[in-house]
Amino acid sequence: MDEIVAGVQDSGVRYLWVSRGGSSRFKDCCGSQGVVVPWCDQLRVLCHSSVGGFWTHCGFNSTLEAVYAGVPMLTFPIFMDQNPNSKQIVEDWKVGWRVKKNKVGEGEHLVSREEIAELVRRFMDFESMEQMEMRKRAGKVGETCQKAIAKGGSTDINLDAFIKDISERHHH
Repeated sequence: MDEIVAGVQDSGVRYLWVSRGGSSRFKDCCGSQGVVVPWCDQLRVLCHSSVGGFWTHCGFNSTLEAVYAGVPMLTFPIFMDQNPNSKQIVEDWKVGWRVKKNKVGEGEHLVSREEIAELVRRFMDFESMEQMEMRKRAGKVGETCQKAIAKGGSTDINLDAFIKDISERHHH
């Protein structure tokens, strides 16, 4: 964890870090470019226009919230459904980059603080053509999600149909 904190700090990029257990430990090292809190309303933060990226473990809820908000992600999967979620974000939707890298024959390894700093700088470079394209894709995926849950959207229609089907079966 110390390598990640040092890498993000060394990147020079401003950040908000949610650290449930160790927030006081990390507060001391973030200086004026970072804020460490024990909790936040994640969806509300992700939907804020000043958020340019999201470092995520790729849990299902975090992934859905970032996708809904149209925010590109740096993925850092640890276990369970997080690896396939990361794959979908990075390889299928192309709205994020994976933080971990593979070393042949040795399994997966975390990148160094220097590599993290460089990755975060490149990820948050809003003038990079690659980043502009990724942000555009992330925005389009977010718009699709928002349309789906709006009145008359596919999720709204399917949920209504599901409830109607259950209600009809229950009465028979």
